[in-house]
Amino acid sequence: MTDAERPEQKSKSQIKREYLALQHLGANLIELSLSSLESIPISDVLREAIKEAKKLKRGALKRQVQYIGGLMRDEDTEAIQQALNDLAMPHRKQVQAFHQVEKWRDALIAGDDELMTDLANRFENADRQHIRQLVRNAVKEKKLDKTPKSARLLFQYLSELQAEES
Repeated sequence: MTDAERPEQKSKSQIKREYLALQHLGANLIELSLSSLESIPISDVLREAIKEAKKLKRGALKRQVQYIGGLMRDEDTEAIQQALNDLAMPHRKQVQAFHQVEKWRDALIAGDDELMTDLANRFENADRQHIRQLVRNAVKEKKLDKTPKSARLLFQYLSELQAEES
């Protein structure tokens, strides 16, 4: 049999890396709340092993994670990973929205008048005068090295506008 005819075999190191990845995925499942765990597509045996792991400490937990890694070999890991990503998605969207509002606030304070127009067009009930007043006060506070009270109020107002939109 030549090298081309021989079936592709995984190296010992590759098998070990895959097993450690399964253990890591299992450890992520252990960190989930029981209600979140119910939405993950796993077998009942694995679900019980994860529930048991939540009760264990140190060395016993390490052994249980290894056991869970072994059970994970029979599971559809892609579906499990997708379900974990779906659980994390609302948090990511919330963080993304938070960062967007921060960018708007910082740009307005820096003097971006075009953004003011865009925000007024995007949010129909936006009070332009109130936003401009908050921006002016925030710029004054920044120049005088005061606490950024108006910048916080501007952030809060923009967050409320964004929340009303969605």
